[in-house]
Amino acid sequence: MATPIGNLSDLSPRANEALSSADVWFVEDTRISGKLQTVLGVRKPMRVLNDHTATPQIEKYLDEVRQGARAAVLTDGGSPVVSDPGAILCDLCHDAGILVEGIPGPSAPILALTLSGFFGQRFAFLGFLGRKAGDIRSELVPFAESPITLVLFESQFRLQSLLEAAHSVLGERRYAICREMTKSHEQVYRARLPYVPSESEVPRKGEFTIVIEGRRKK
Repeated sequence: MATPIGNLSDLSPRANEALSSADVWFVEDTRISGKLQTVLGVRKPMRVLNDHTATPQIEKYLDEVRQGARAAVLTDGGSPVVSDPGAILCDLCHDAGILVEGIPGPSAPILALTLSGFFGQRFAFLGFLGRKAGDIRSELVPFAESPITLVLFESQFRLQSLLEAAHSVLGERRYAICREMTKSHEQVYRARLPYVPSESEVPRKGEFTIVIEGRRKK
């Protein structure tokens, strides 16, 4: 199920009910999900399910569900599987004939695409690109002539290198920086490559989702 990416008021009544009635939570980080339990006024056993969870441990989680536990799979924010853990357990449950239900909700890629104002009928979500400029460029090359809008995540510390690499491959395009979405310091900053905003224009703090407009017809 999807959980808030910032503002806890975005948790739906259906998600609230499902979290409260679950027997166990499979979570990315017990500290963050523990805060959510405090807000909801519930106390549920939590099992860690993240990128470091070994497959044998995930299979033990599967056995727990197979034996009748009603489980909720959630991440630190947004939807499981979308640049977050959860896919392996979901896949195993399907193969085992265990019913998998989805409860939709907040999604950083979709919200950023909505806020950008760019054409969103066709878009590609790229998650986090490589750390080095060369890796970033190689991942963007397939979209050099594409009209598809790009949505990706980036660290606050690598914003400039991302924009510079994007310009070298994609050329002059509009982009939007969506920072701290749904939180008190939410910001949507739009500009055109190769311009890189200053620290005063876009503080290098918080969580960043970048939207790059697809190549437009001349």
